[in-house]
This record gives sequence, C-alpha cells and structure tokens, in this order.
Amino acid sequence: MELSSLFIREFKINWDKVPEYSFLHSIPAIRSLDTFRFENPVTFFVGENGSGKSTMIEALAVAYGFNAEGGTLNYNFSTYAETYDLASALHISKGIHRPQAGYFFRAESFFNVATAAEQYGTKYGGKRLHTQSHGESFLSFFQEFENRRGIYIMDEPEAALSPQRQLTLLLIISEMAKTGSQFIVATHSPILLGLPGADIYSFSNGEVSPVSYEETESYQITKMFLENREKLFDELFED
Repeated sequence: MELSSLFIREFKINWDKVPEYSFLHSIPAIRSLDTFRFENPVTFFVGENGSGKSTMIEALAVAYGFNAEGGTLNYNFSTYAETYDLASALHISKGIHRPQAGYFFRAESFFNVATAAEQYGTKYGGKRLHTQSHGESFLSFFQEFENRRGIYIMDEPEAALSPQRQLTLLLIISEMAKTGSQFIVATHSPILLGLPGADIYSFSNGEVSPVSYEETESYQITKMFLENREKLFDELFED
C-alpha cells in the first residue's frame, strides 16, 4: 500500500489551542508530540495504562469525524468525551482517496454502540448485536466490512476477544490491510502486536517512539511469564 493511499497520512497538534488547565499537559508522551506521520497501513500504539495511547486514539477518531464513543461516521451520539480539547487542536492530513467505510471501536463503550445500532435498525452478520456475545458481535462487524476499503481506529479491541478470536481478528486485519484499509490500534495484546510488517509506537519514557515487537512490554512480560511461571509464582506467593 502506497503512503499516498493512506486515509490518514499525518496529524499535527497545535498546542496553542489546548487550554493551559487541560490534563493533556500532564501526559508526557502526548505533550512531546507536535507532528506524527503514518507510514504503514497498520499502526499500533502501546504503553502502560495512563500513558496516553487511548487518549490519542480517541482524539484522532473524533478529529477525523467519528462519534466519541465509537461507531461508524454516521453515528451521532455521545454521553461524554474528555478528549475534545486535543481533538480540536489536531490537524489531520488526509490521503487522496476517500474511504468506502470507517469505524471507531472502543471496548469500554461498545455496549452503547450496539444499542445505537439497534435504534438505527442495523444488523451485523444478519443478527442484532445485542443477541450476540461481546466477542461475536465485534467479529460480526468486521466480517461485514471485510470487502470495504476503509479507515478503522480501535482502542484495545482485545478486551472483547478470547486469544483464539484475537488470532481471527489478526487475520482479518492482515487481509483488509492488503486490500487498502488502514488500521490505527491501541492495544496490550501480544497476539495482535505480532502482525508481520506492522508499525509499533510506544508511549513510554515521556515520548512516542518506534519499537520492535520484541521490545514491547506486552511481549516481554508474556514471554517472561510463560518461561518462568513456576519461579514467578514461588516468588509472588511465598509465605
């Protein structure tokens, strides 16, 4: 996929538009950003809770035109969005093509999105989302969009999925990216992060920087646990 074909090529933050009292100034990784350029159809943001990756994902989605709680570009409901200050300060450079579809997924508000889908009379996989499990409804949605070239922004999608279903999502992302879709994903999942060829950026140590798969904490901690489980348990639970 050529860089000119990306739906979001870069974003810039105009810090003059962010109020001085905003909590955004207290998030070092985000405060370090002025310009960010996407160079890959699949980009992962990683970092510890509170590092700013989800805040950046939500602001980017809202600035692009998505509803703050998630959904397609046509969804228009929201109870609260704490990232409007950042979203209003973002300038997004879009690609030369318009997406055929788009979706912003937030695990924590997917129930509200499913409720809105019912009100809109929308079904995925031929079923109402509320009649399916969280994981089933999430995968039903993506299987519905598999053949539609689009922009997909996701915040911790693994929260809805078992490890087996994360592998299914990994395959879906890989195939959709090959046919022109763009994914921007905040995740802790060592399974999703293992997607070959994806770019990974860490929101750690007060900056946003590229890292390899093996350098992510998700990989390192999972590997350490699997290889040293009994020793770790002995140390954690010793009397």
